[in-house]
Amino acid sequence: MKRVWIIATENGAFPGGKVGGVGDVMRDLPVALAATGLDVHVITPSYGMFHKLPGATLYRRLRVMFAGKQFVAKIFRVPVDDYGIKHLVIEHPLLSPKGPGQIYVSDEPGKPFAIDAAKFAFFNAAIAVWVNGCHEPPDVLHLNDWHTGLIPALRALSTVDTPLKKTRVVFTIHNLAYQGIRPFEGDESSLESWFPELIEHKEQLQDPRYDDCINFMASAIRLSDGINTVSPSYALEIQRPNDPSTGFSGGEGLEADLRQAHAEGRLSGILNGCMYPEDSVPATGWDTLLQLISRQTGIINASQAADAWINSRKGKRPRHLLLSIGRVVSQKVPLFLAPVKGHASALEAILASAGPDSLFIMLGSGEKALENRFAKIALSHDNFLFLRGYVETLSGPLYSAADLFLMPSSFEPCGISQMLSMRVGQPCVVHAVGGLKDTVVDGVTGFVFGGSSPAEQANNFVSSVQTAIGMREENPARWQEICSNAAAQRFSWAVSAAAYRERLYQID
Repeated sequence: MKRVWIIATENGAFPGGKVGGVGDVMRDLPVALAATGLDVHVITPSYGMFHKLPGATLYRRLRVMFAGKQFVAKIFRVPVDDYGIKHLVIEHPLLSPKGPGQIYVSDEPGKPFAIDAAKFAFFNAAIAVWVNGCHEPPDVLHLNDWHTGLIPALRALSTVDTPLKKTRVVFTIHNLAYQGIRPFEGDESSLESWFPELIEHKEQLQDPRYDDCINFMASAIRLSDGINTVSPSYALEIQRPNDPSTGFSGGEGLEADLRQAHAEGRLSGILNGCMYPEDSVPATGWDTLLQLISRQTGIINASQAADAWINSRKGKRPRHLLLSIGRVVSQKVPLFLAPVKGHASALEAILASAGPDSLFIMLGSGEKALENRFAKIALSHDNFLFLRGYVETLSGPLYSAADLFLMPSSFEPCGISQMLSMRVGQPCVVHAVGGLKDTVVDGVTGFVFGGSSPAEQANNFVSSVQTAIGMREENPARWQEICSNAAAQRFSWAVSAAAYRERLYQID
């Protein structure tokens, strides 16, 4: 049985182990891979918390040389399921520098990625030591995003013949916008501090824009045996440079490295999947949804106006219930806030089009400046409810209750929210980028818009929402057909796992 170790910073199989889509993938992809007959390990940092989960047991200890010192890290096995997958975590105080429970942390101004880069550099060192000292090393080491990007360098640039040298190392790009850029030297969070022996290999590790910096993501792209992104369209988009004038997000400065990887046959796009329960999910009633929202102590309701609206209409469902769930970050929400003709923002144009007897609910958190802008709009519009935060137990009922999902991402490597909404028969309005373009068909399973500039995209976004609302109101038969088509779509993890096994892992 071939052994595959999947290395990541999130694992949605653990409570509190998910921040974004990577957590969903680490929860679901291993199950599908194990079903193909692979021996699958999923390995993350413990962050001072996961090793304390019920049933966790000490598996082994590692002696790790890092930053000129030797540290002893502990590996714990955490029981999760009956699929035969081994979920393991590495525990050491260096992996929770700001206290237990924080997967990612914020840095002081002028030092981006400093804390997380040091933390994950140690994690990378521990993985390398583990593989090299393992009685049965993996056949494939599957790395995910920049946080694991130094492992290929530790393998490729080592002068010693080790088990890691003989292991196939593959790398998945979930989001190219985050790359892990730090100085080569002159800082405690730098390559010289962590791995002084790698300094002589600057050319293979350096950022293409800042020649005095290492780029974790670029290093992994250059030195991994195989690379994939999480949708076919995104794999094509990232080979082109960014173009702010057209609103296009592409290779984020790494397009030349990605074109080279493609020319060498190392780059492919494999669409993420979605889990489909055997039993259909019943729609959440309006009163039940209101009760669920009111019980969420972790959510900050940014809209007193919408509160008043809800209280005055208990028992009366909104005419149209629109929904957005996701991170409030520059990737996801700028088109909501872009000005359109006659309105300060596309969001306010949509609220006007939906009418005072409809409601748009947004659930999410992220960049404070963006959160504040949505909160300000919510305070002056009683048909917009901004739930500032994220609670997993609330997202499912919201998906099943709403009529139309809005996802105008500026770029989208794959996306999971559109799959989750389609799964319950809720059509989406999406921007024709990346995985959104690969999963939603305009006029068949949802509504897709484009545009040659951010301004045109914002206007087309509003027009698509208006088209969807108008169809639901004036042509219910056609609307129901789109709902049924959306619910019938199947983005199977089994199909994705087969592609990973054959194309990325190269296991027959």
